[in-house]
Amino acid sequence: MQFTFKIQSFQEDAVDNIVEVFRGESLTNNSLYRYDDGVKKPRFYTNEGLFFKEDIAYSNHPISLTPEQLLSNINRIQQQNHIKKSSKLDKTLGGCSIDIEMETGTGKTYVYINTMFELNKHYGWNKFIVVVPSIAIREGVKKTFQITEDHFMGRYGKKARYFVYDSSQLMELEQFSTSSDINVMIINSQAFASSFKKEGSNKNSKIIFSERDEFQSRCPIDVIAANNPIVILDEPQKLKGTGTQNVLKESFNVLFSLHFSATHEIKHNLV
Repeated sequence: MQFTFKIQSFQEDAVDNIVEVFRGESLTNNSLYRYDDGVKKPRFYTNEGLFFKEDIAYSNHPISLTPEQLLSNINRIQQQNHIKKSSKLDKTLGGCSIDIEMETGTGKTYVYINTMFELNKHYGWNKFIVVVPSIAIREGVKKTFQITEDHFMGRYGKKARYFVYDSSQLMELEQFSTSSDINVMIINSQAFASSFKKEGSNKNSKIIFSERDEFQSRCPIDVIAANNPIVILDEPQKLKGTGTQNVLKESFNVLFSLHFSATHEIKHNLV
């Protein structure tokens, strides 16, 4: 079945406002870094030393704008859209925390997928983590990625690579790091609550914070954090009490965060 998507002006406005937060940021190739490929992979010497092609990975480049420039951009957007102006830049999660208020059923999943393509187009960023409050929403998000593949391919000439985090499939994180394409990890808060806490009796509770034999003796959280990901929170008010946002803040090296909801309980910088 082929889906046809009608581009809604209010959805485009939401995407444009997010992109405008970073006006003045240059379009930059993402930062190359030497990927930790673990202790079990063979390494090779080249003329430049111990740095082979397989060692190369790509992370989101840092924000070059100052906090004052970001706040100025946000205030301009707020003034244009009759939103109460923020007095300071909110840095709750990453370099800035942006709120997008959308009613249920107005296509926020489509909007944040579209935002990924636009942020990549304008600024080069390509590593994203989507956090959702339930398995049902997680599967819905995954389905939206599937059915919009051709649509966004037609608009941007590329596809996003997306996967659902699974502690038994850690090698997905390797491609997440080493790919220069748009890469998206989707995770639900229940998985955070069990697999991402640093202590606990659950056999999976320490997986992401410990060196794993099946992951070439690497620590998965280190691999994720090296990508300096942009985090998108879907219905963040439903994530409180899970510890999800605290773990993201403490361990994920978040570039910045986008909070999508119809009912924001904790306010950040609304655009």
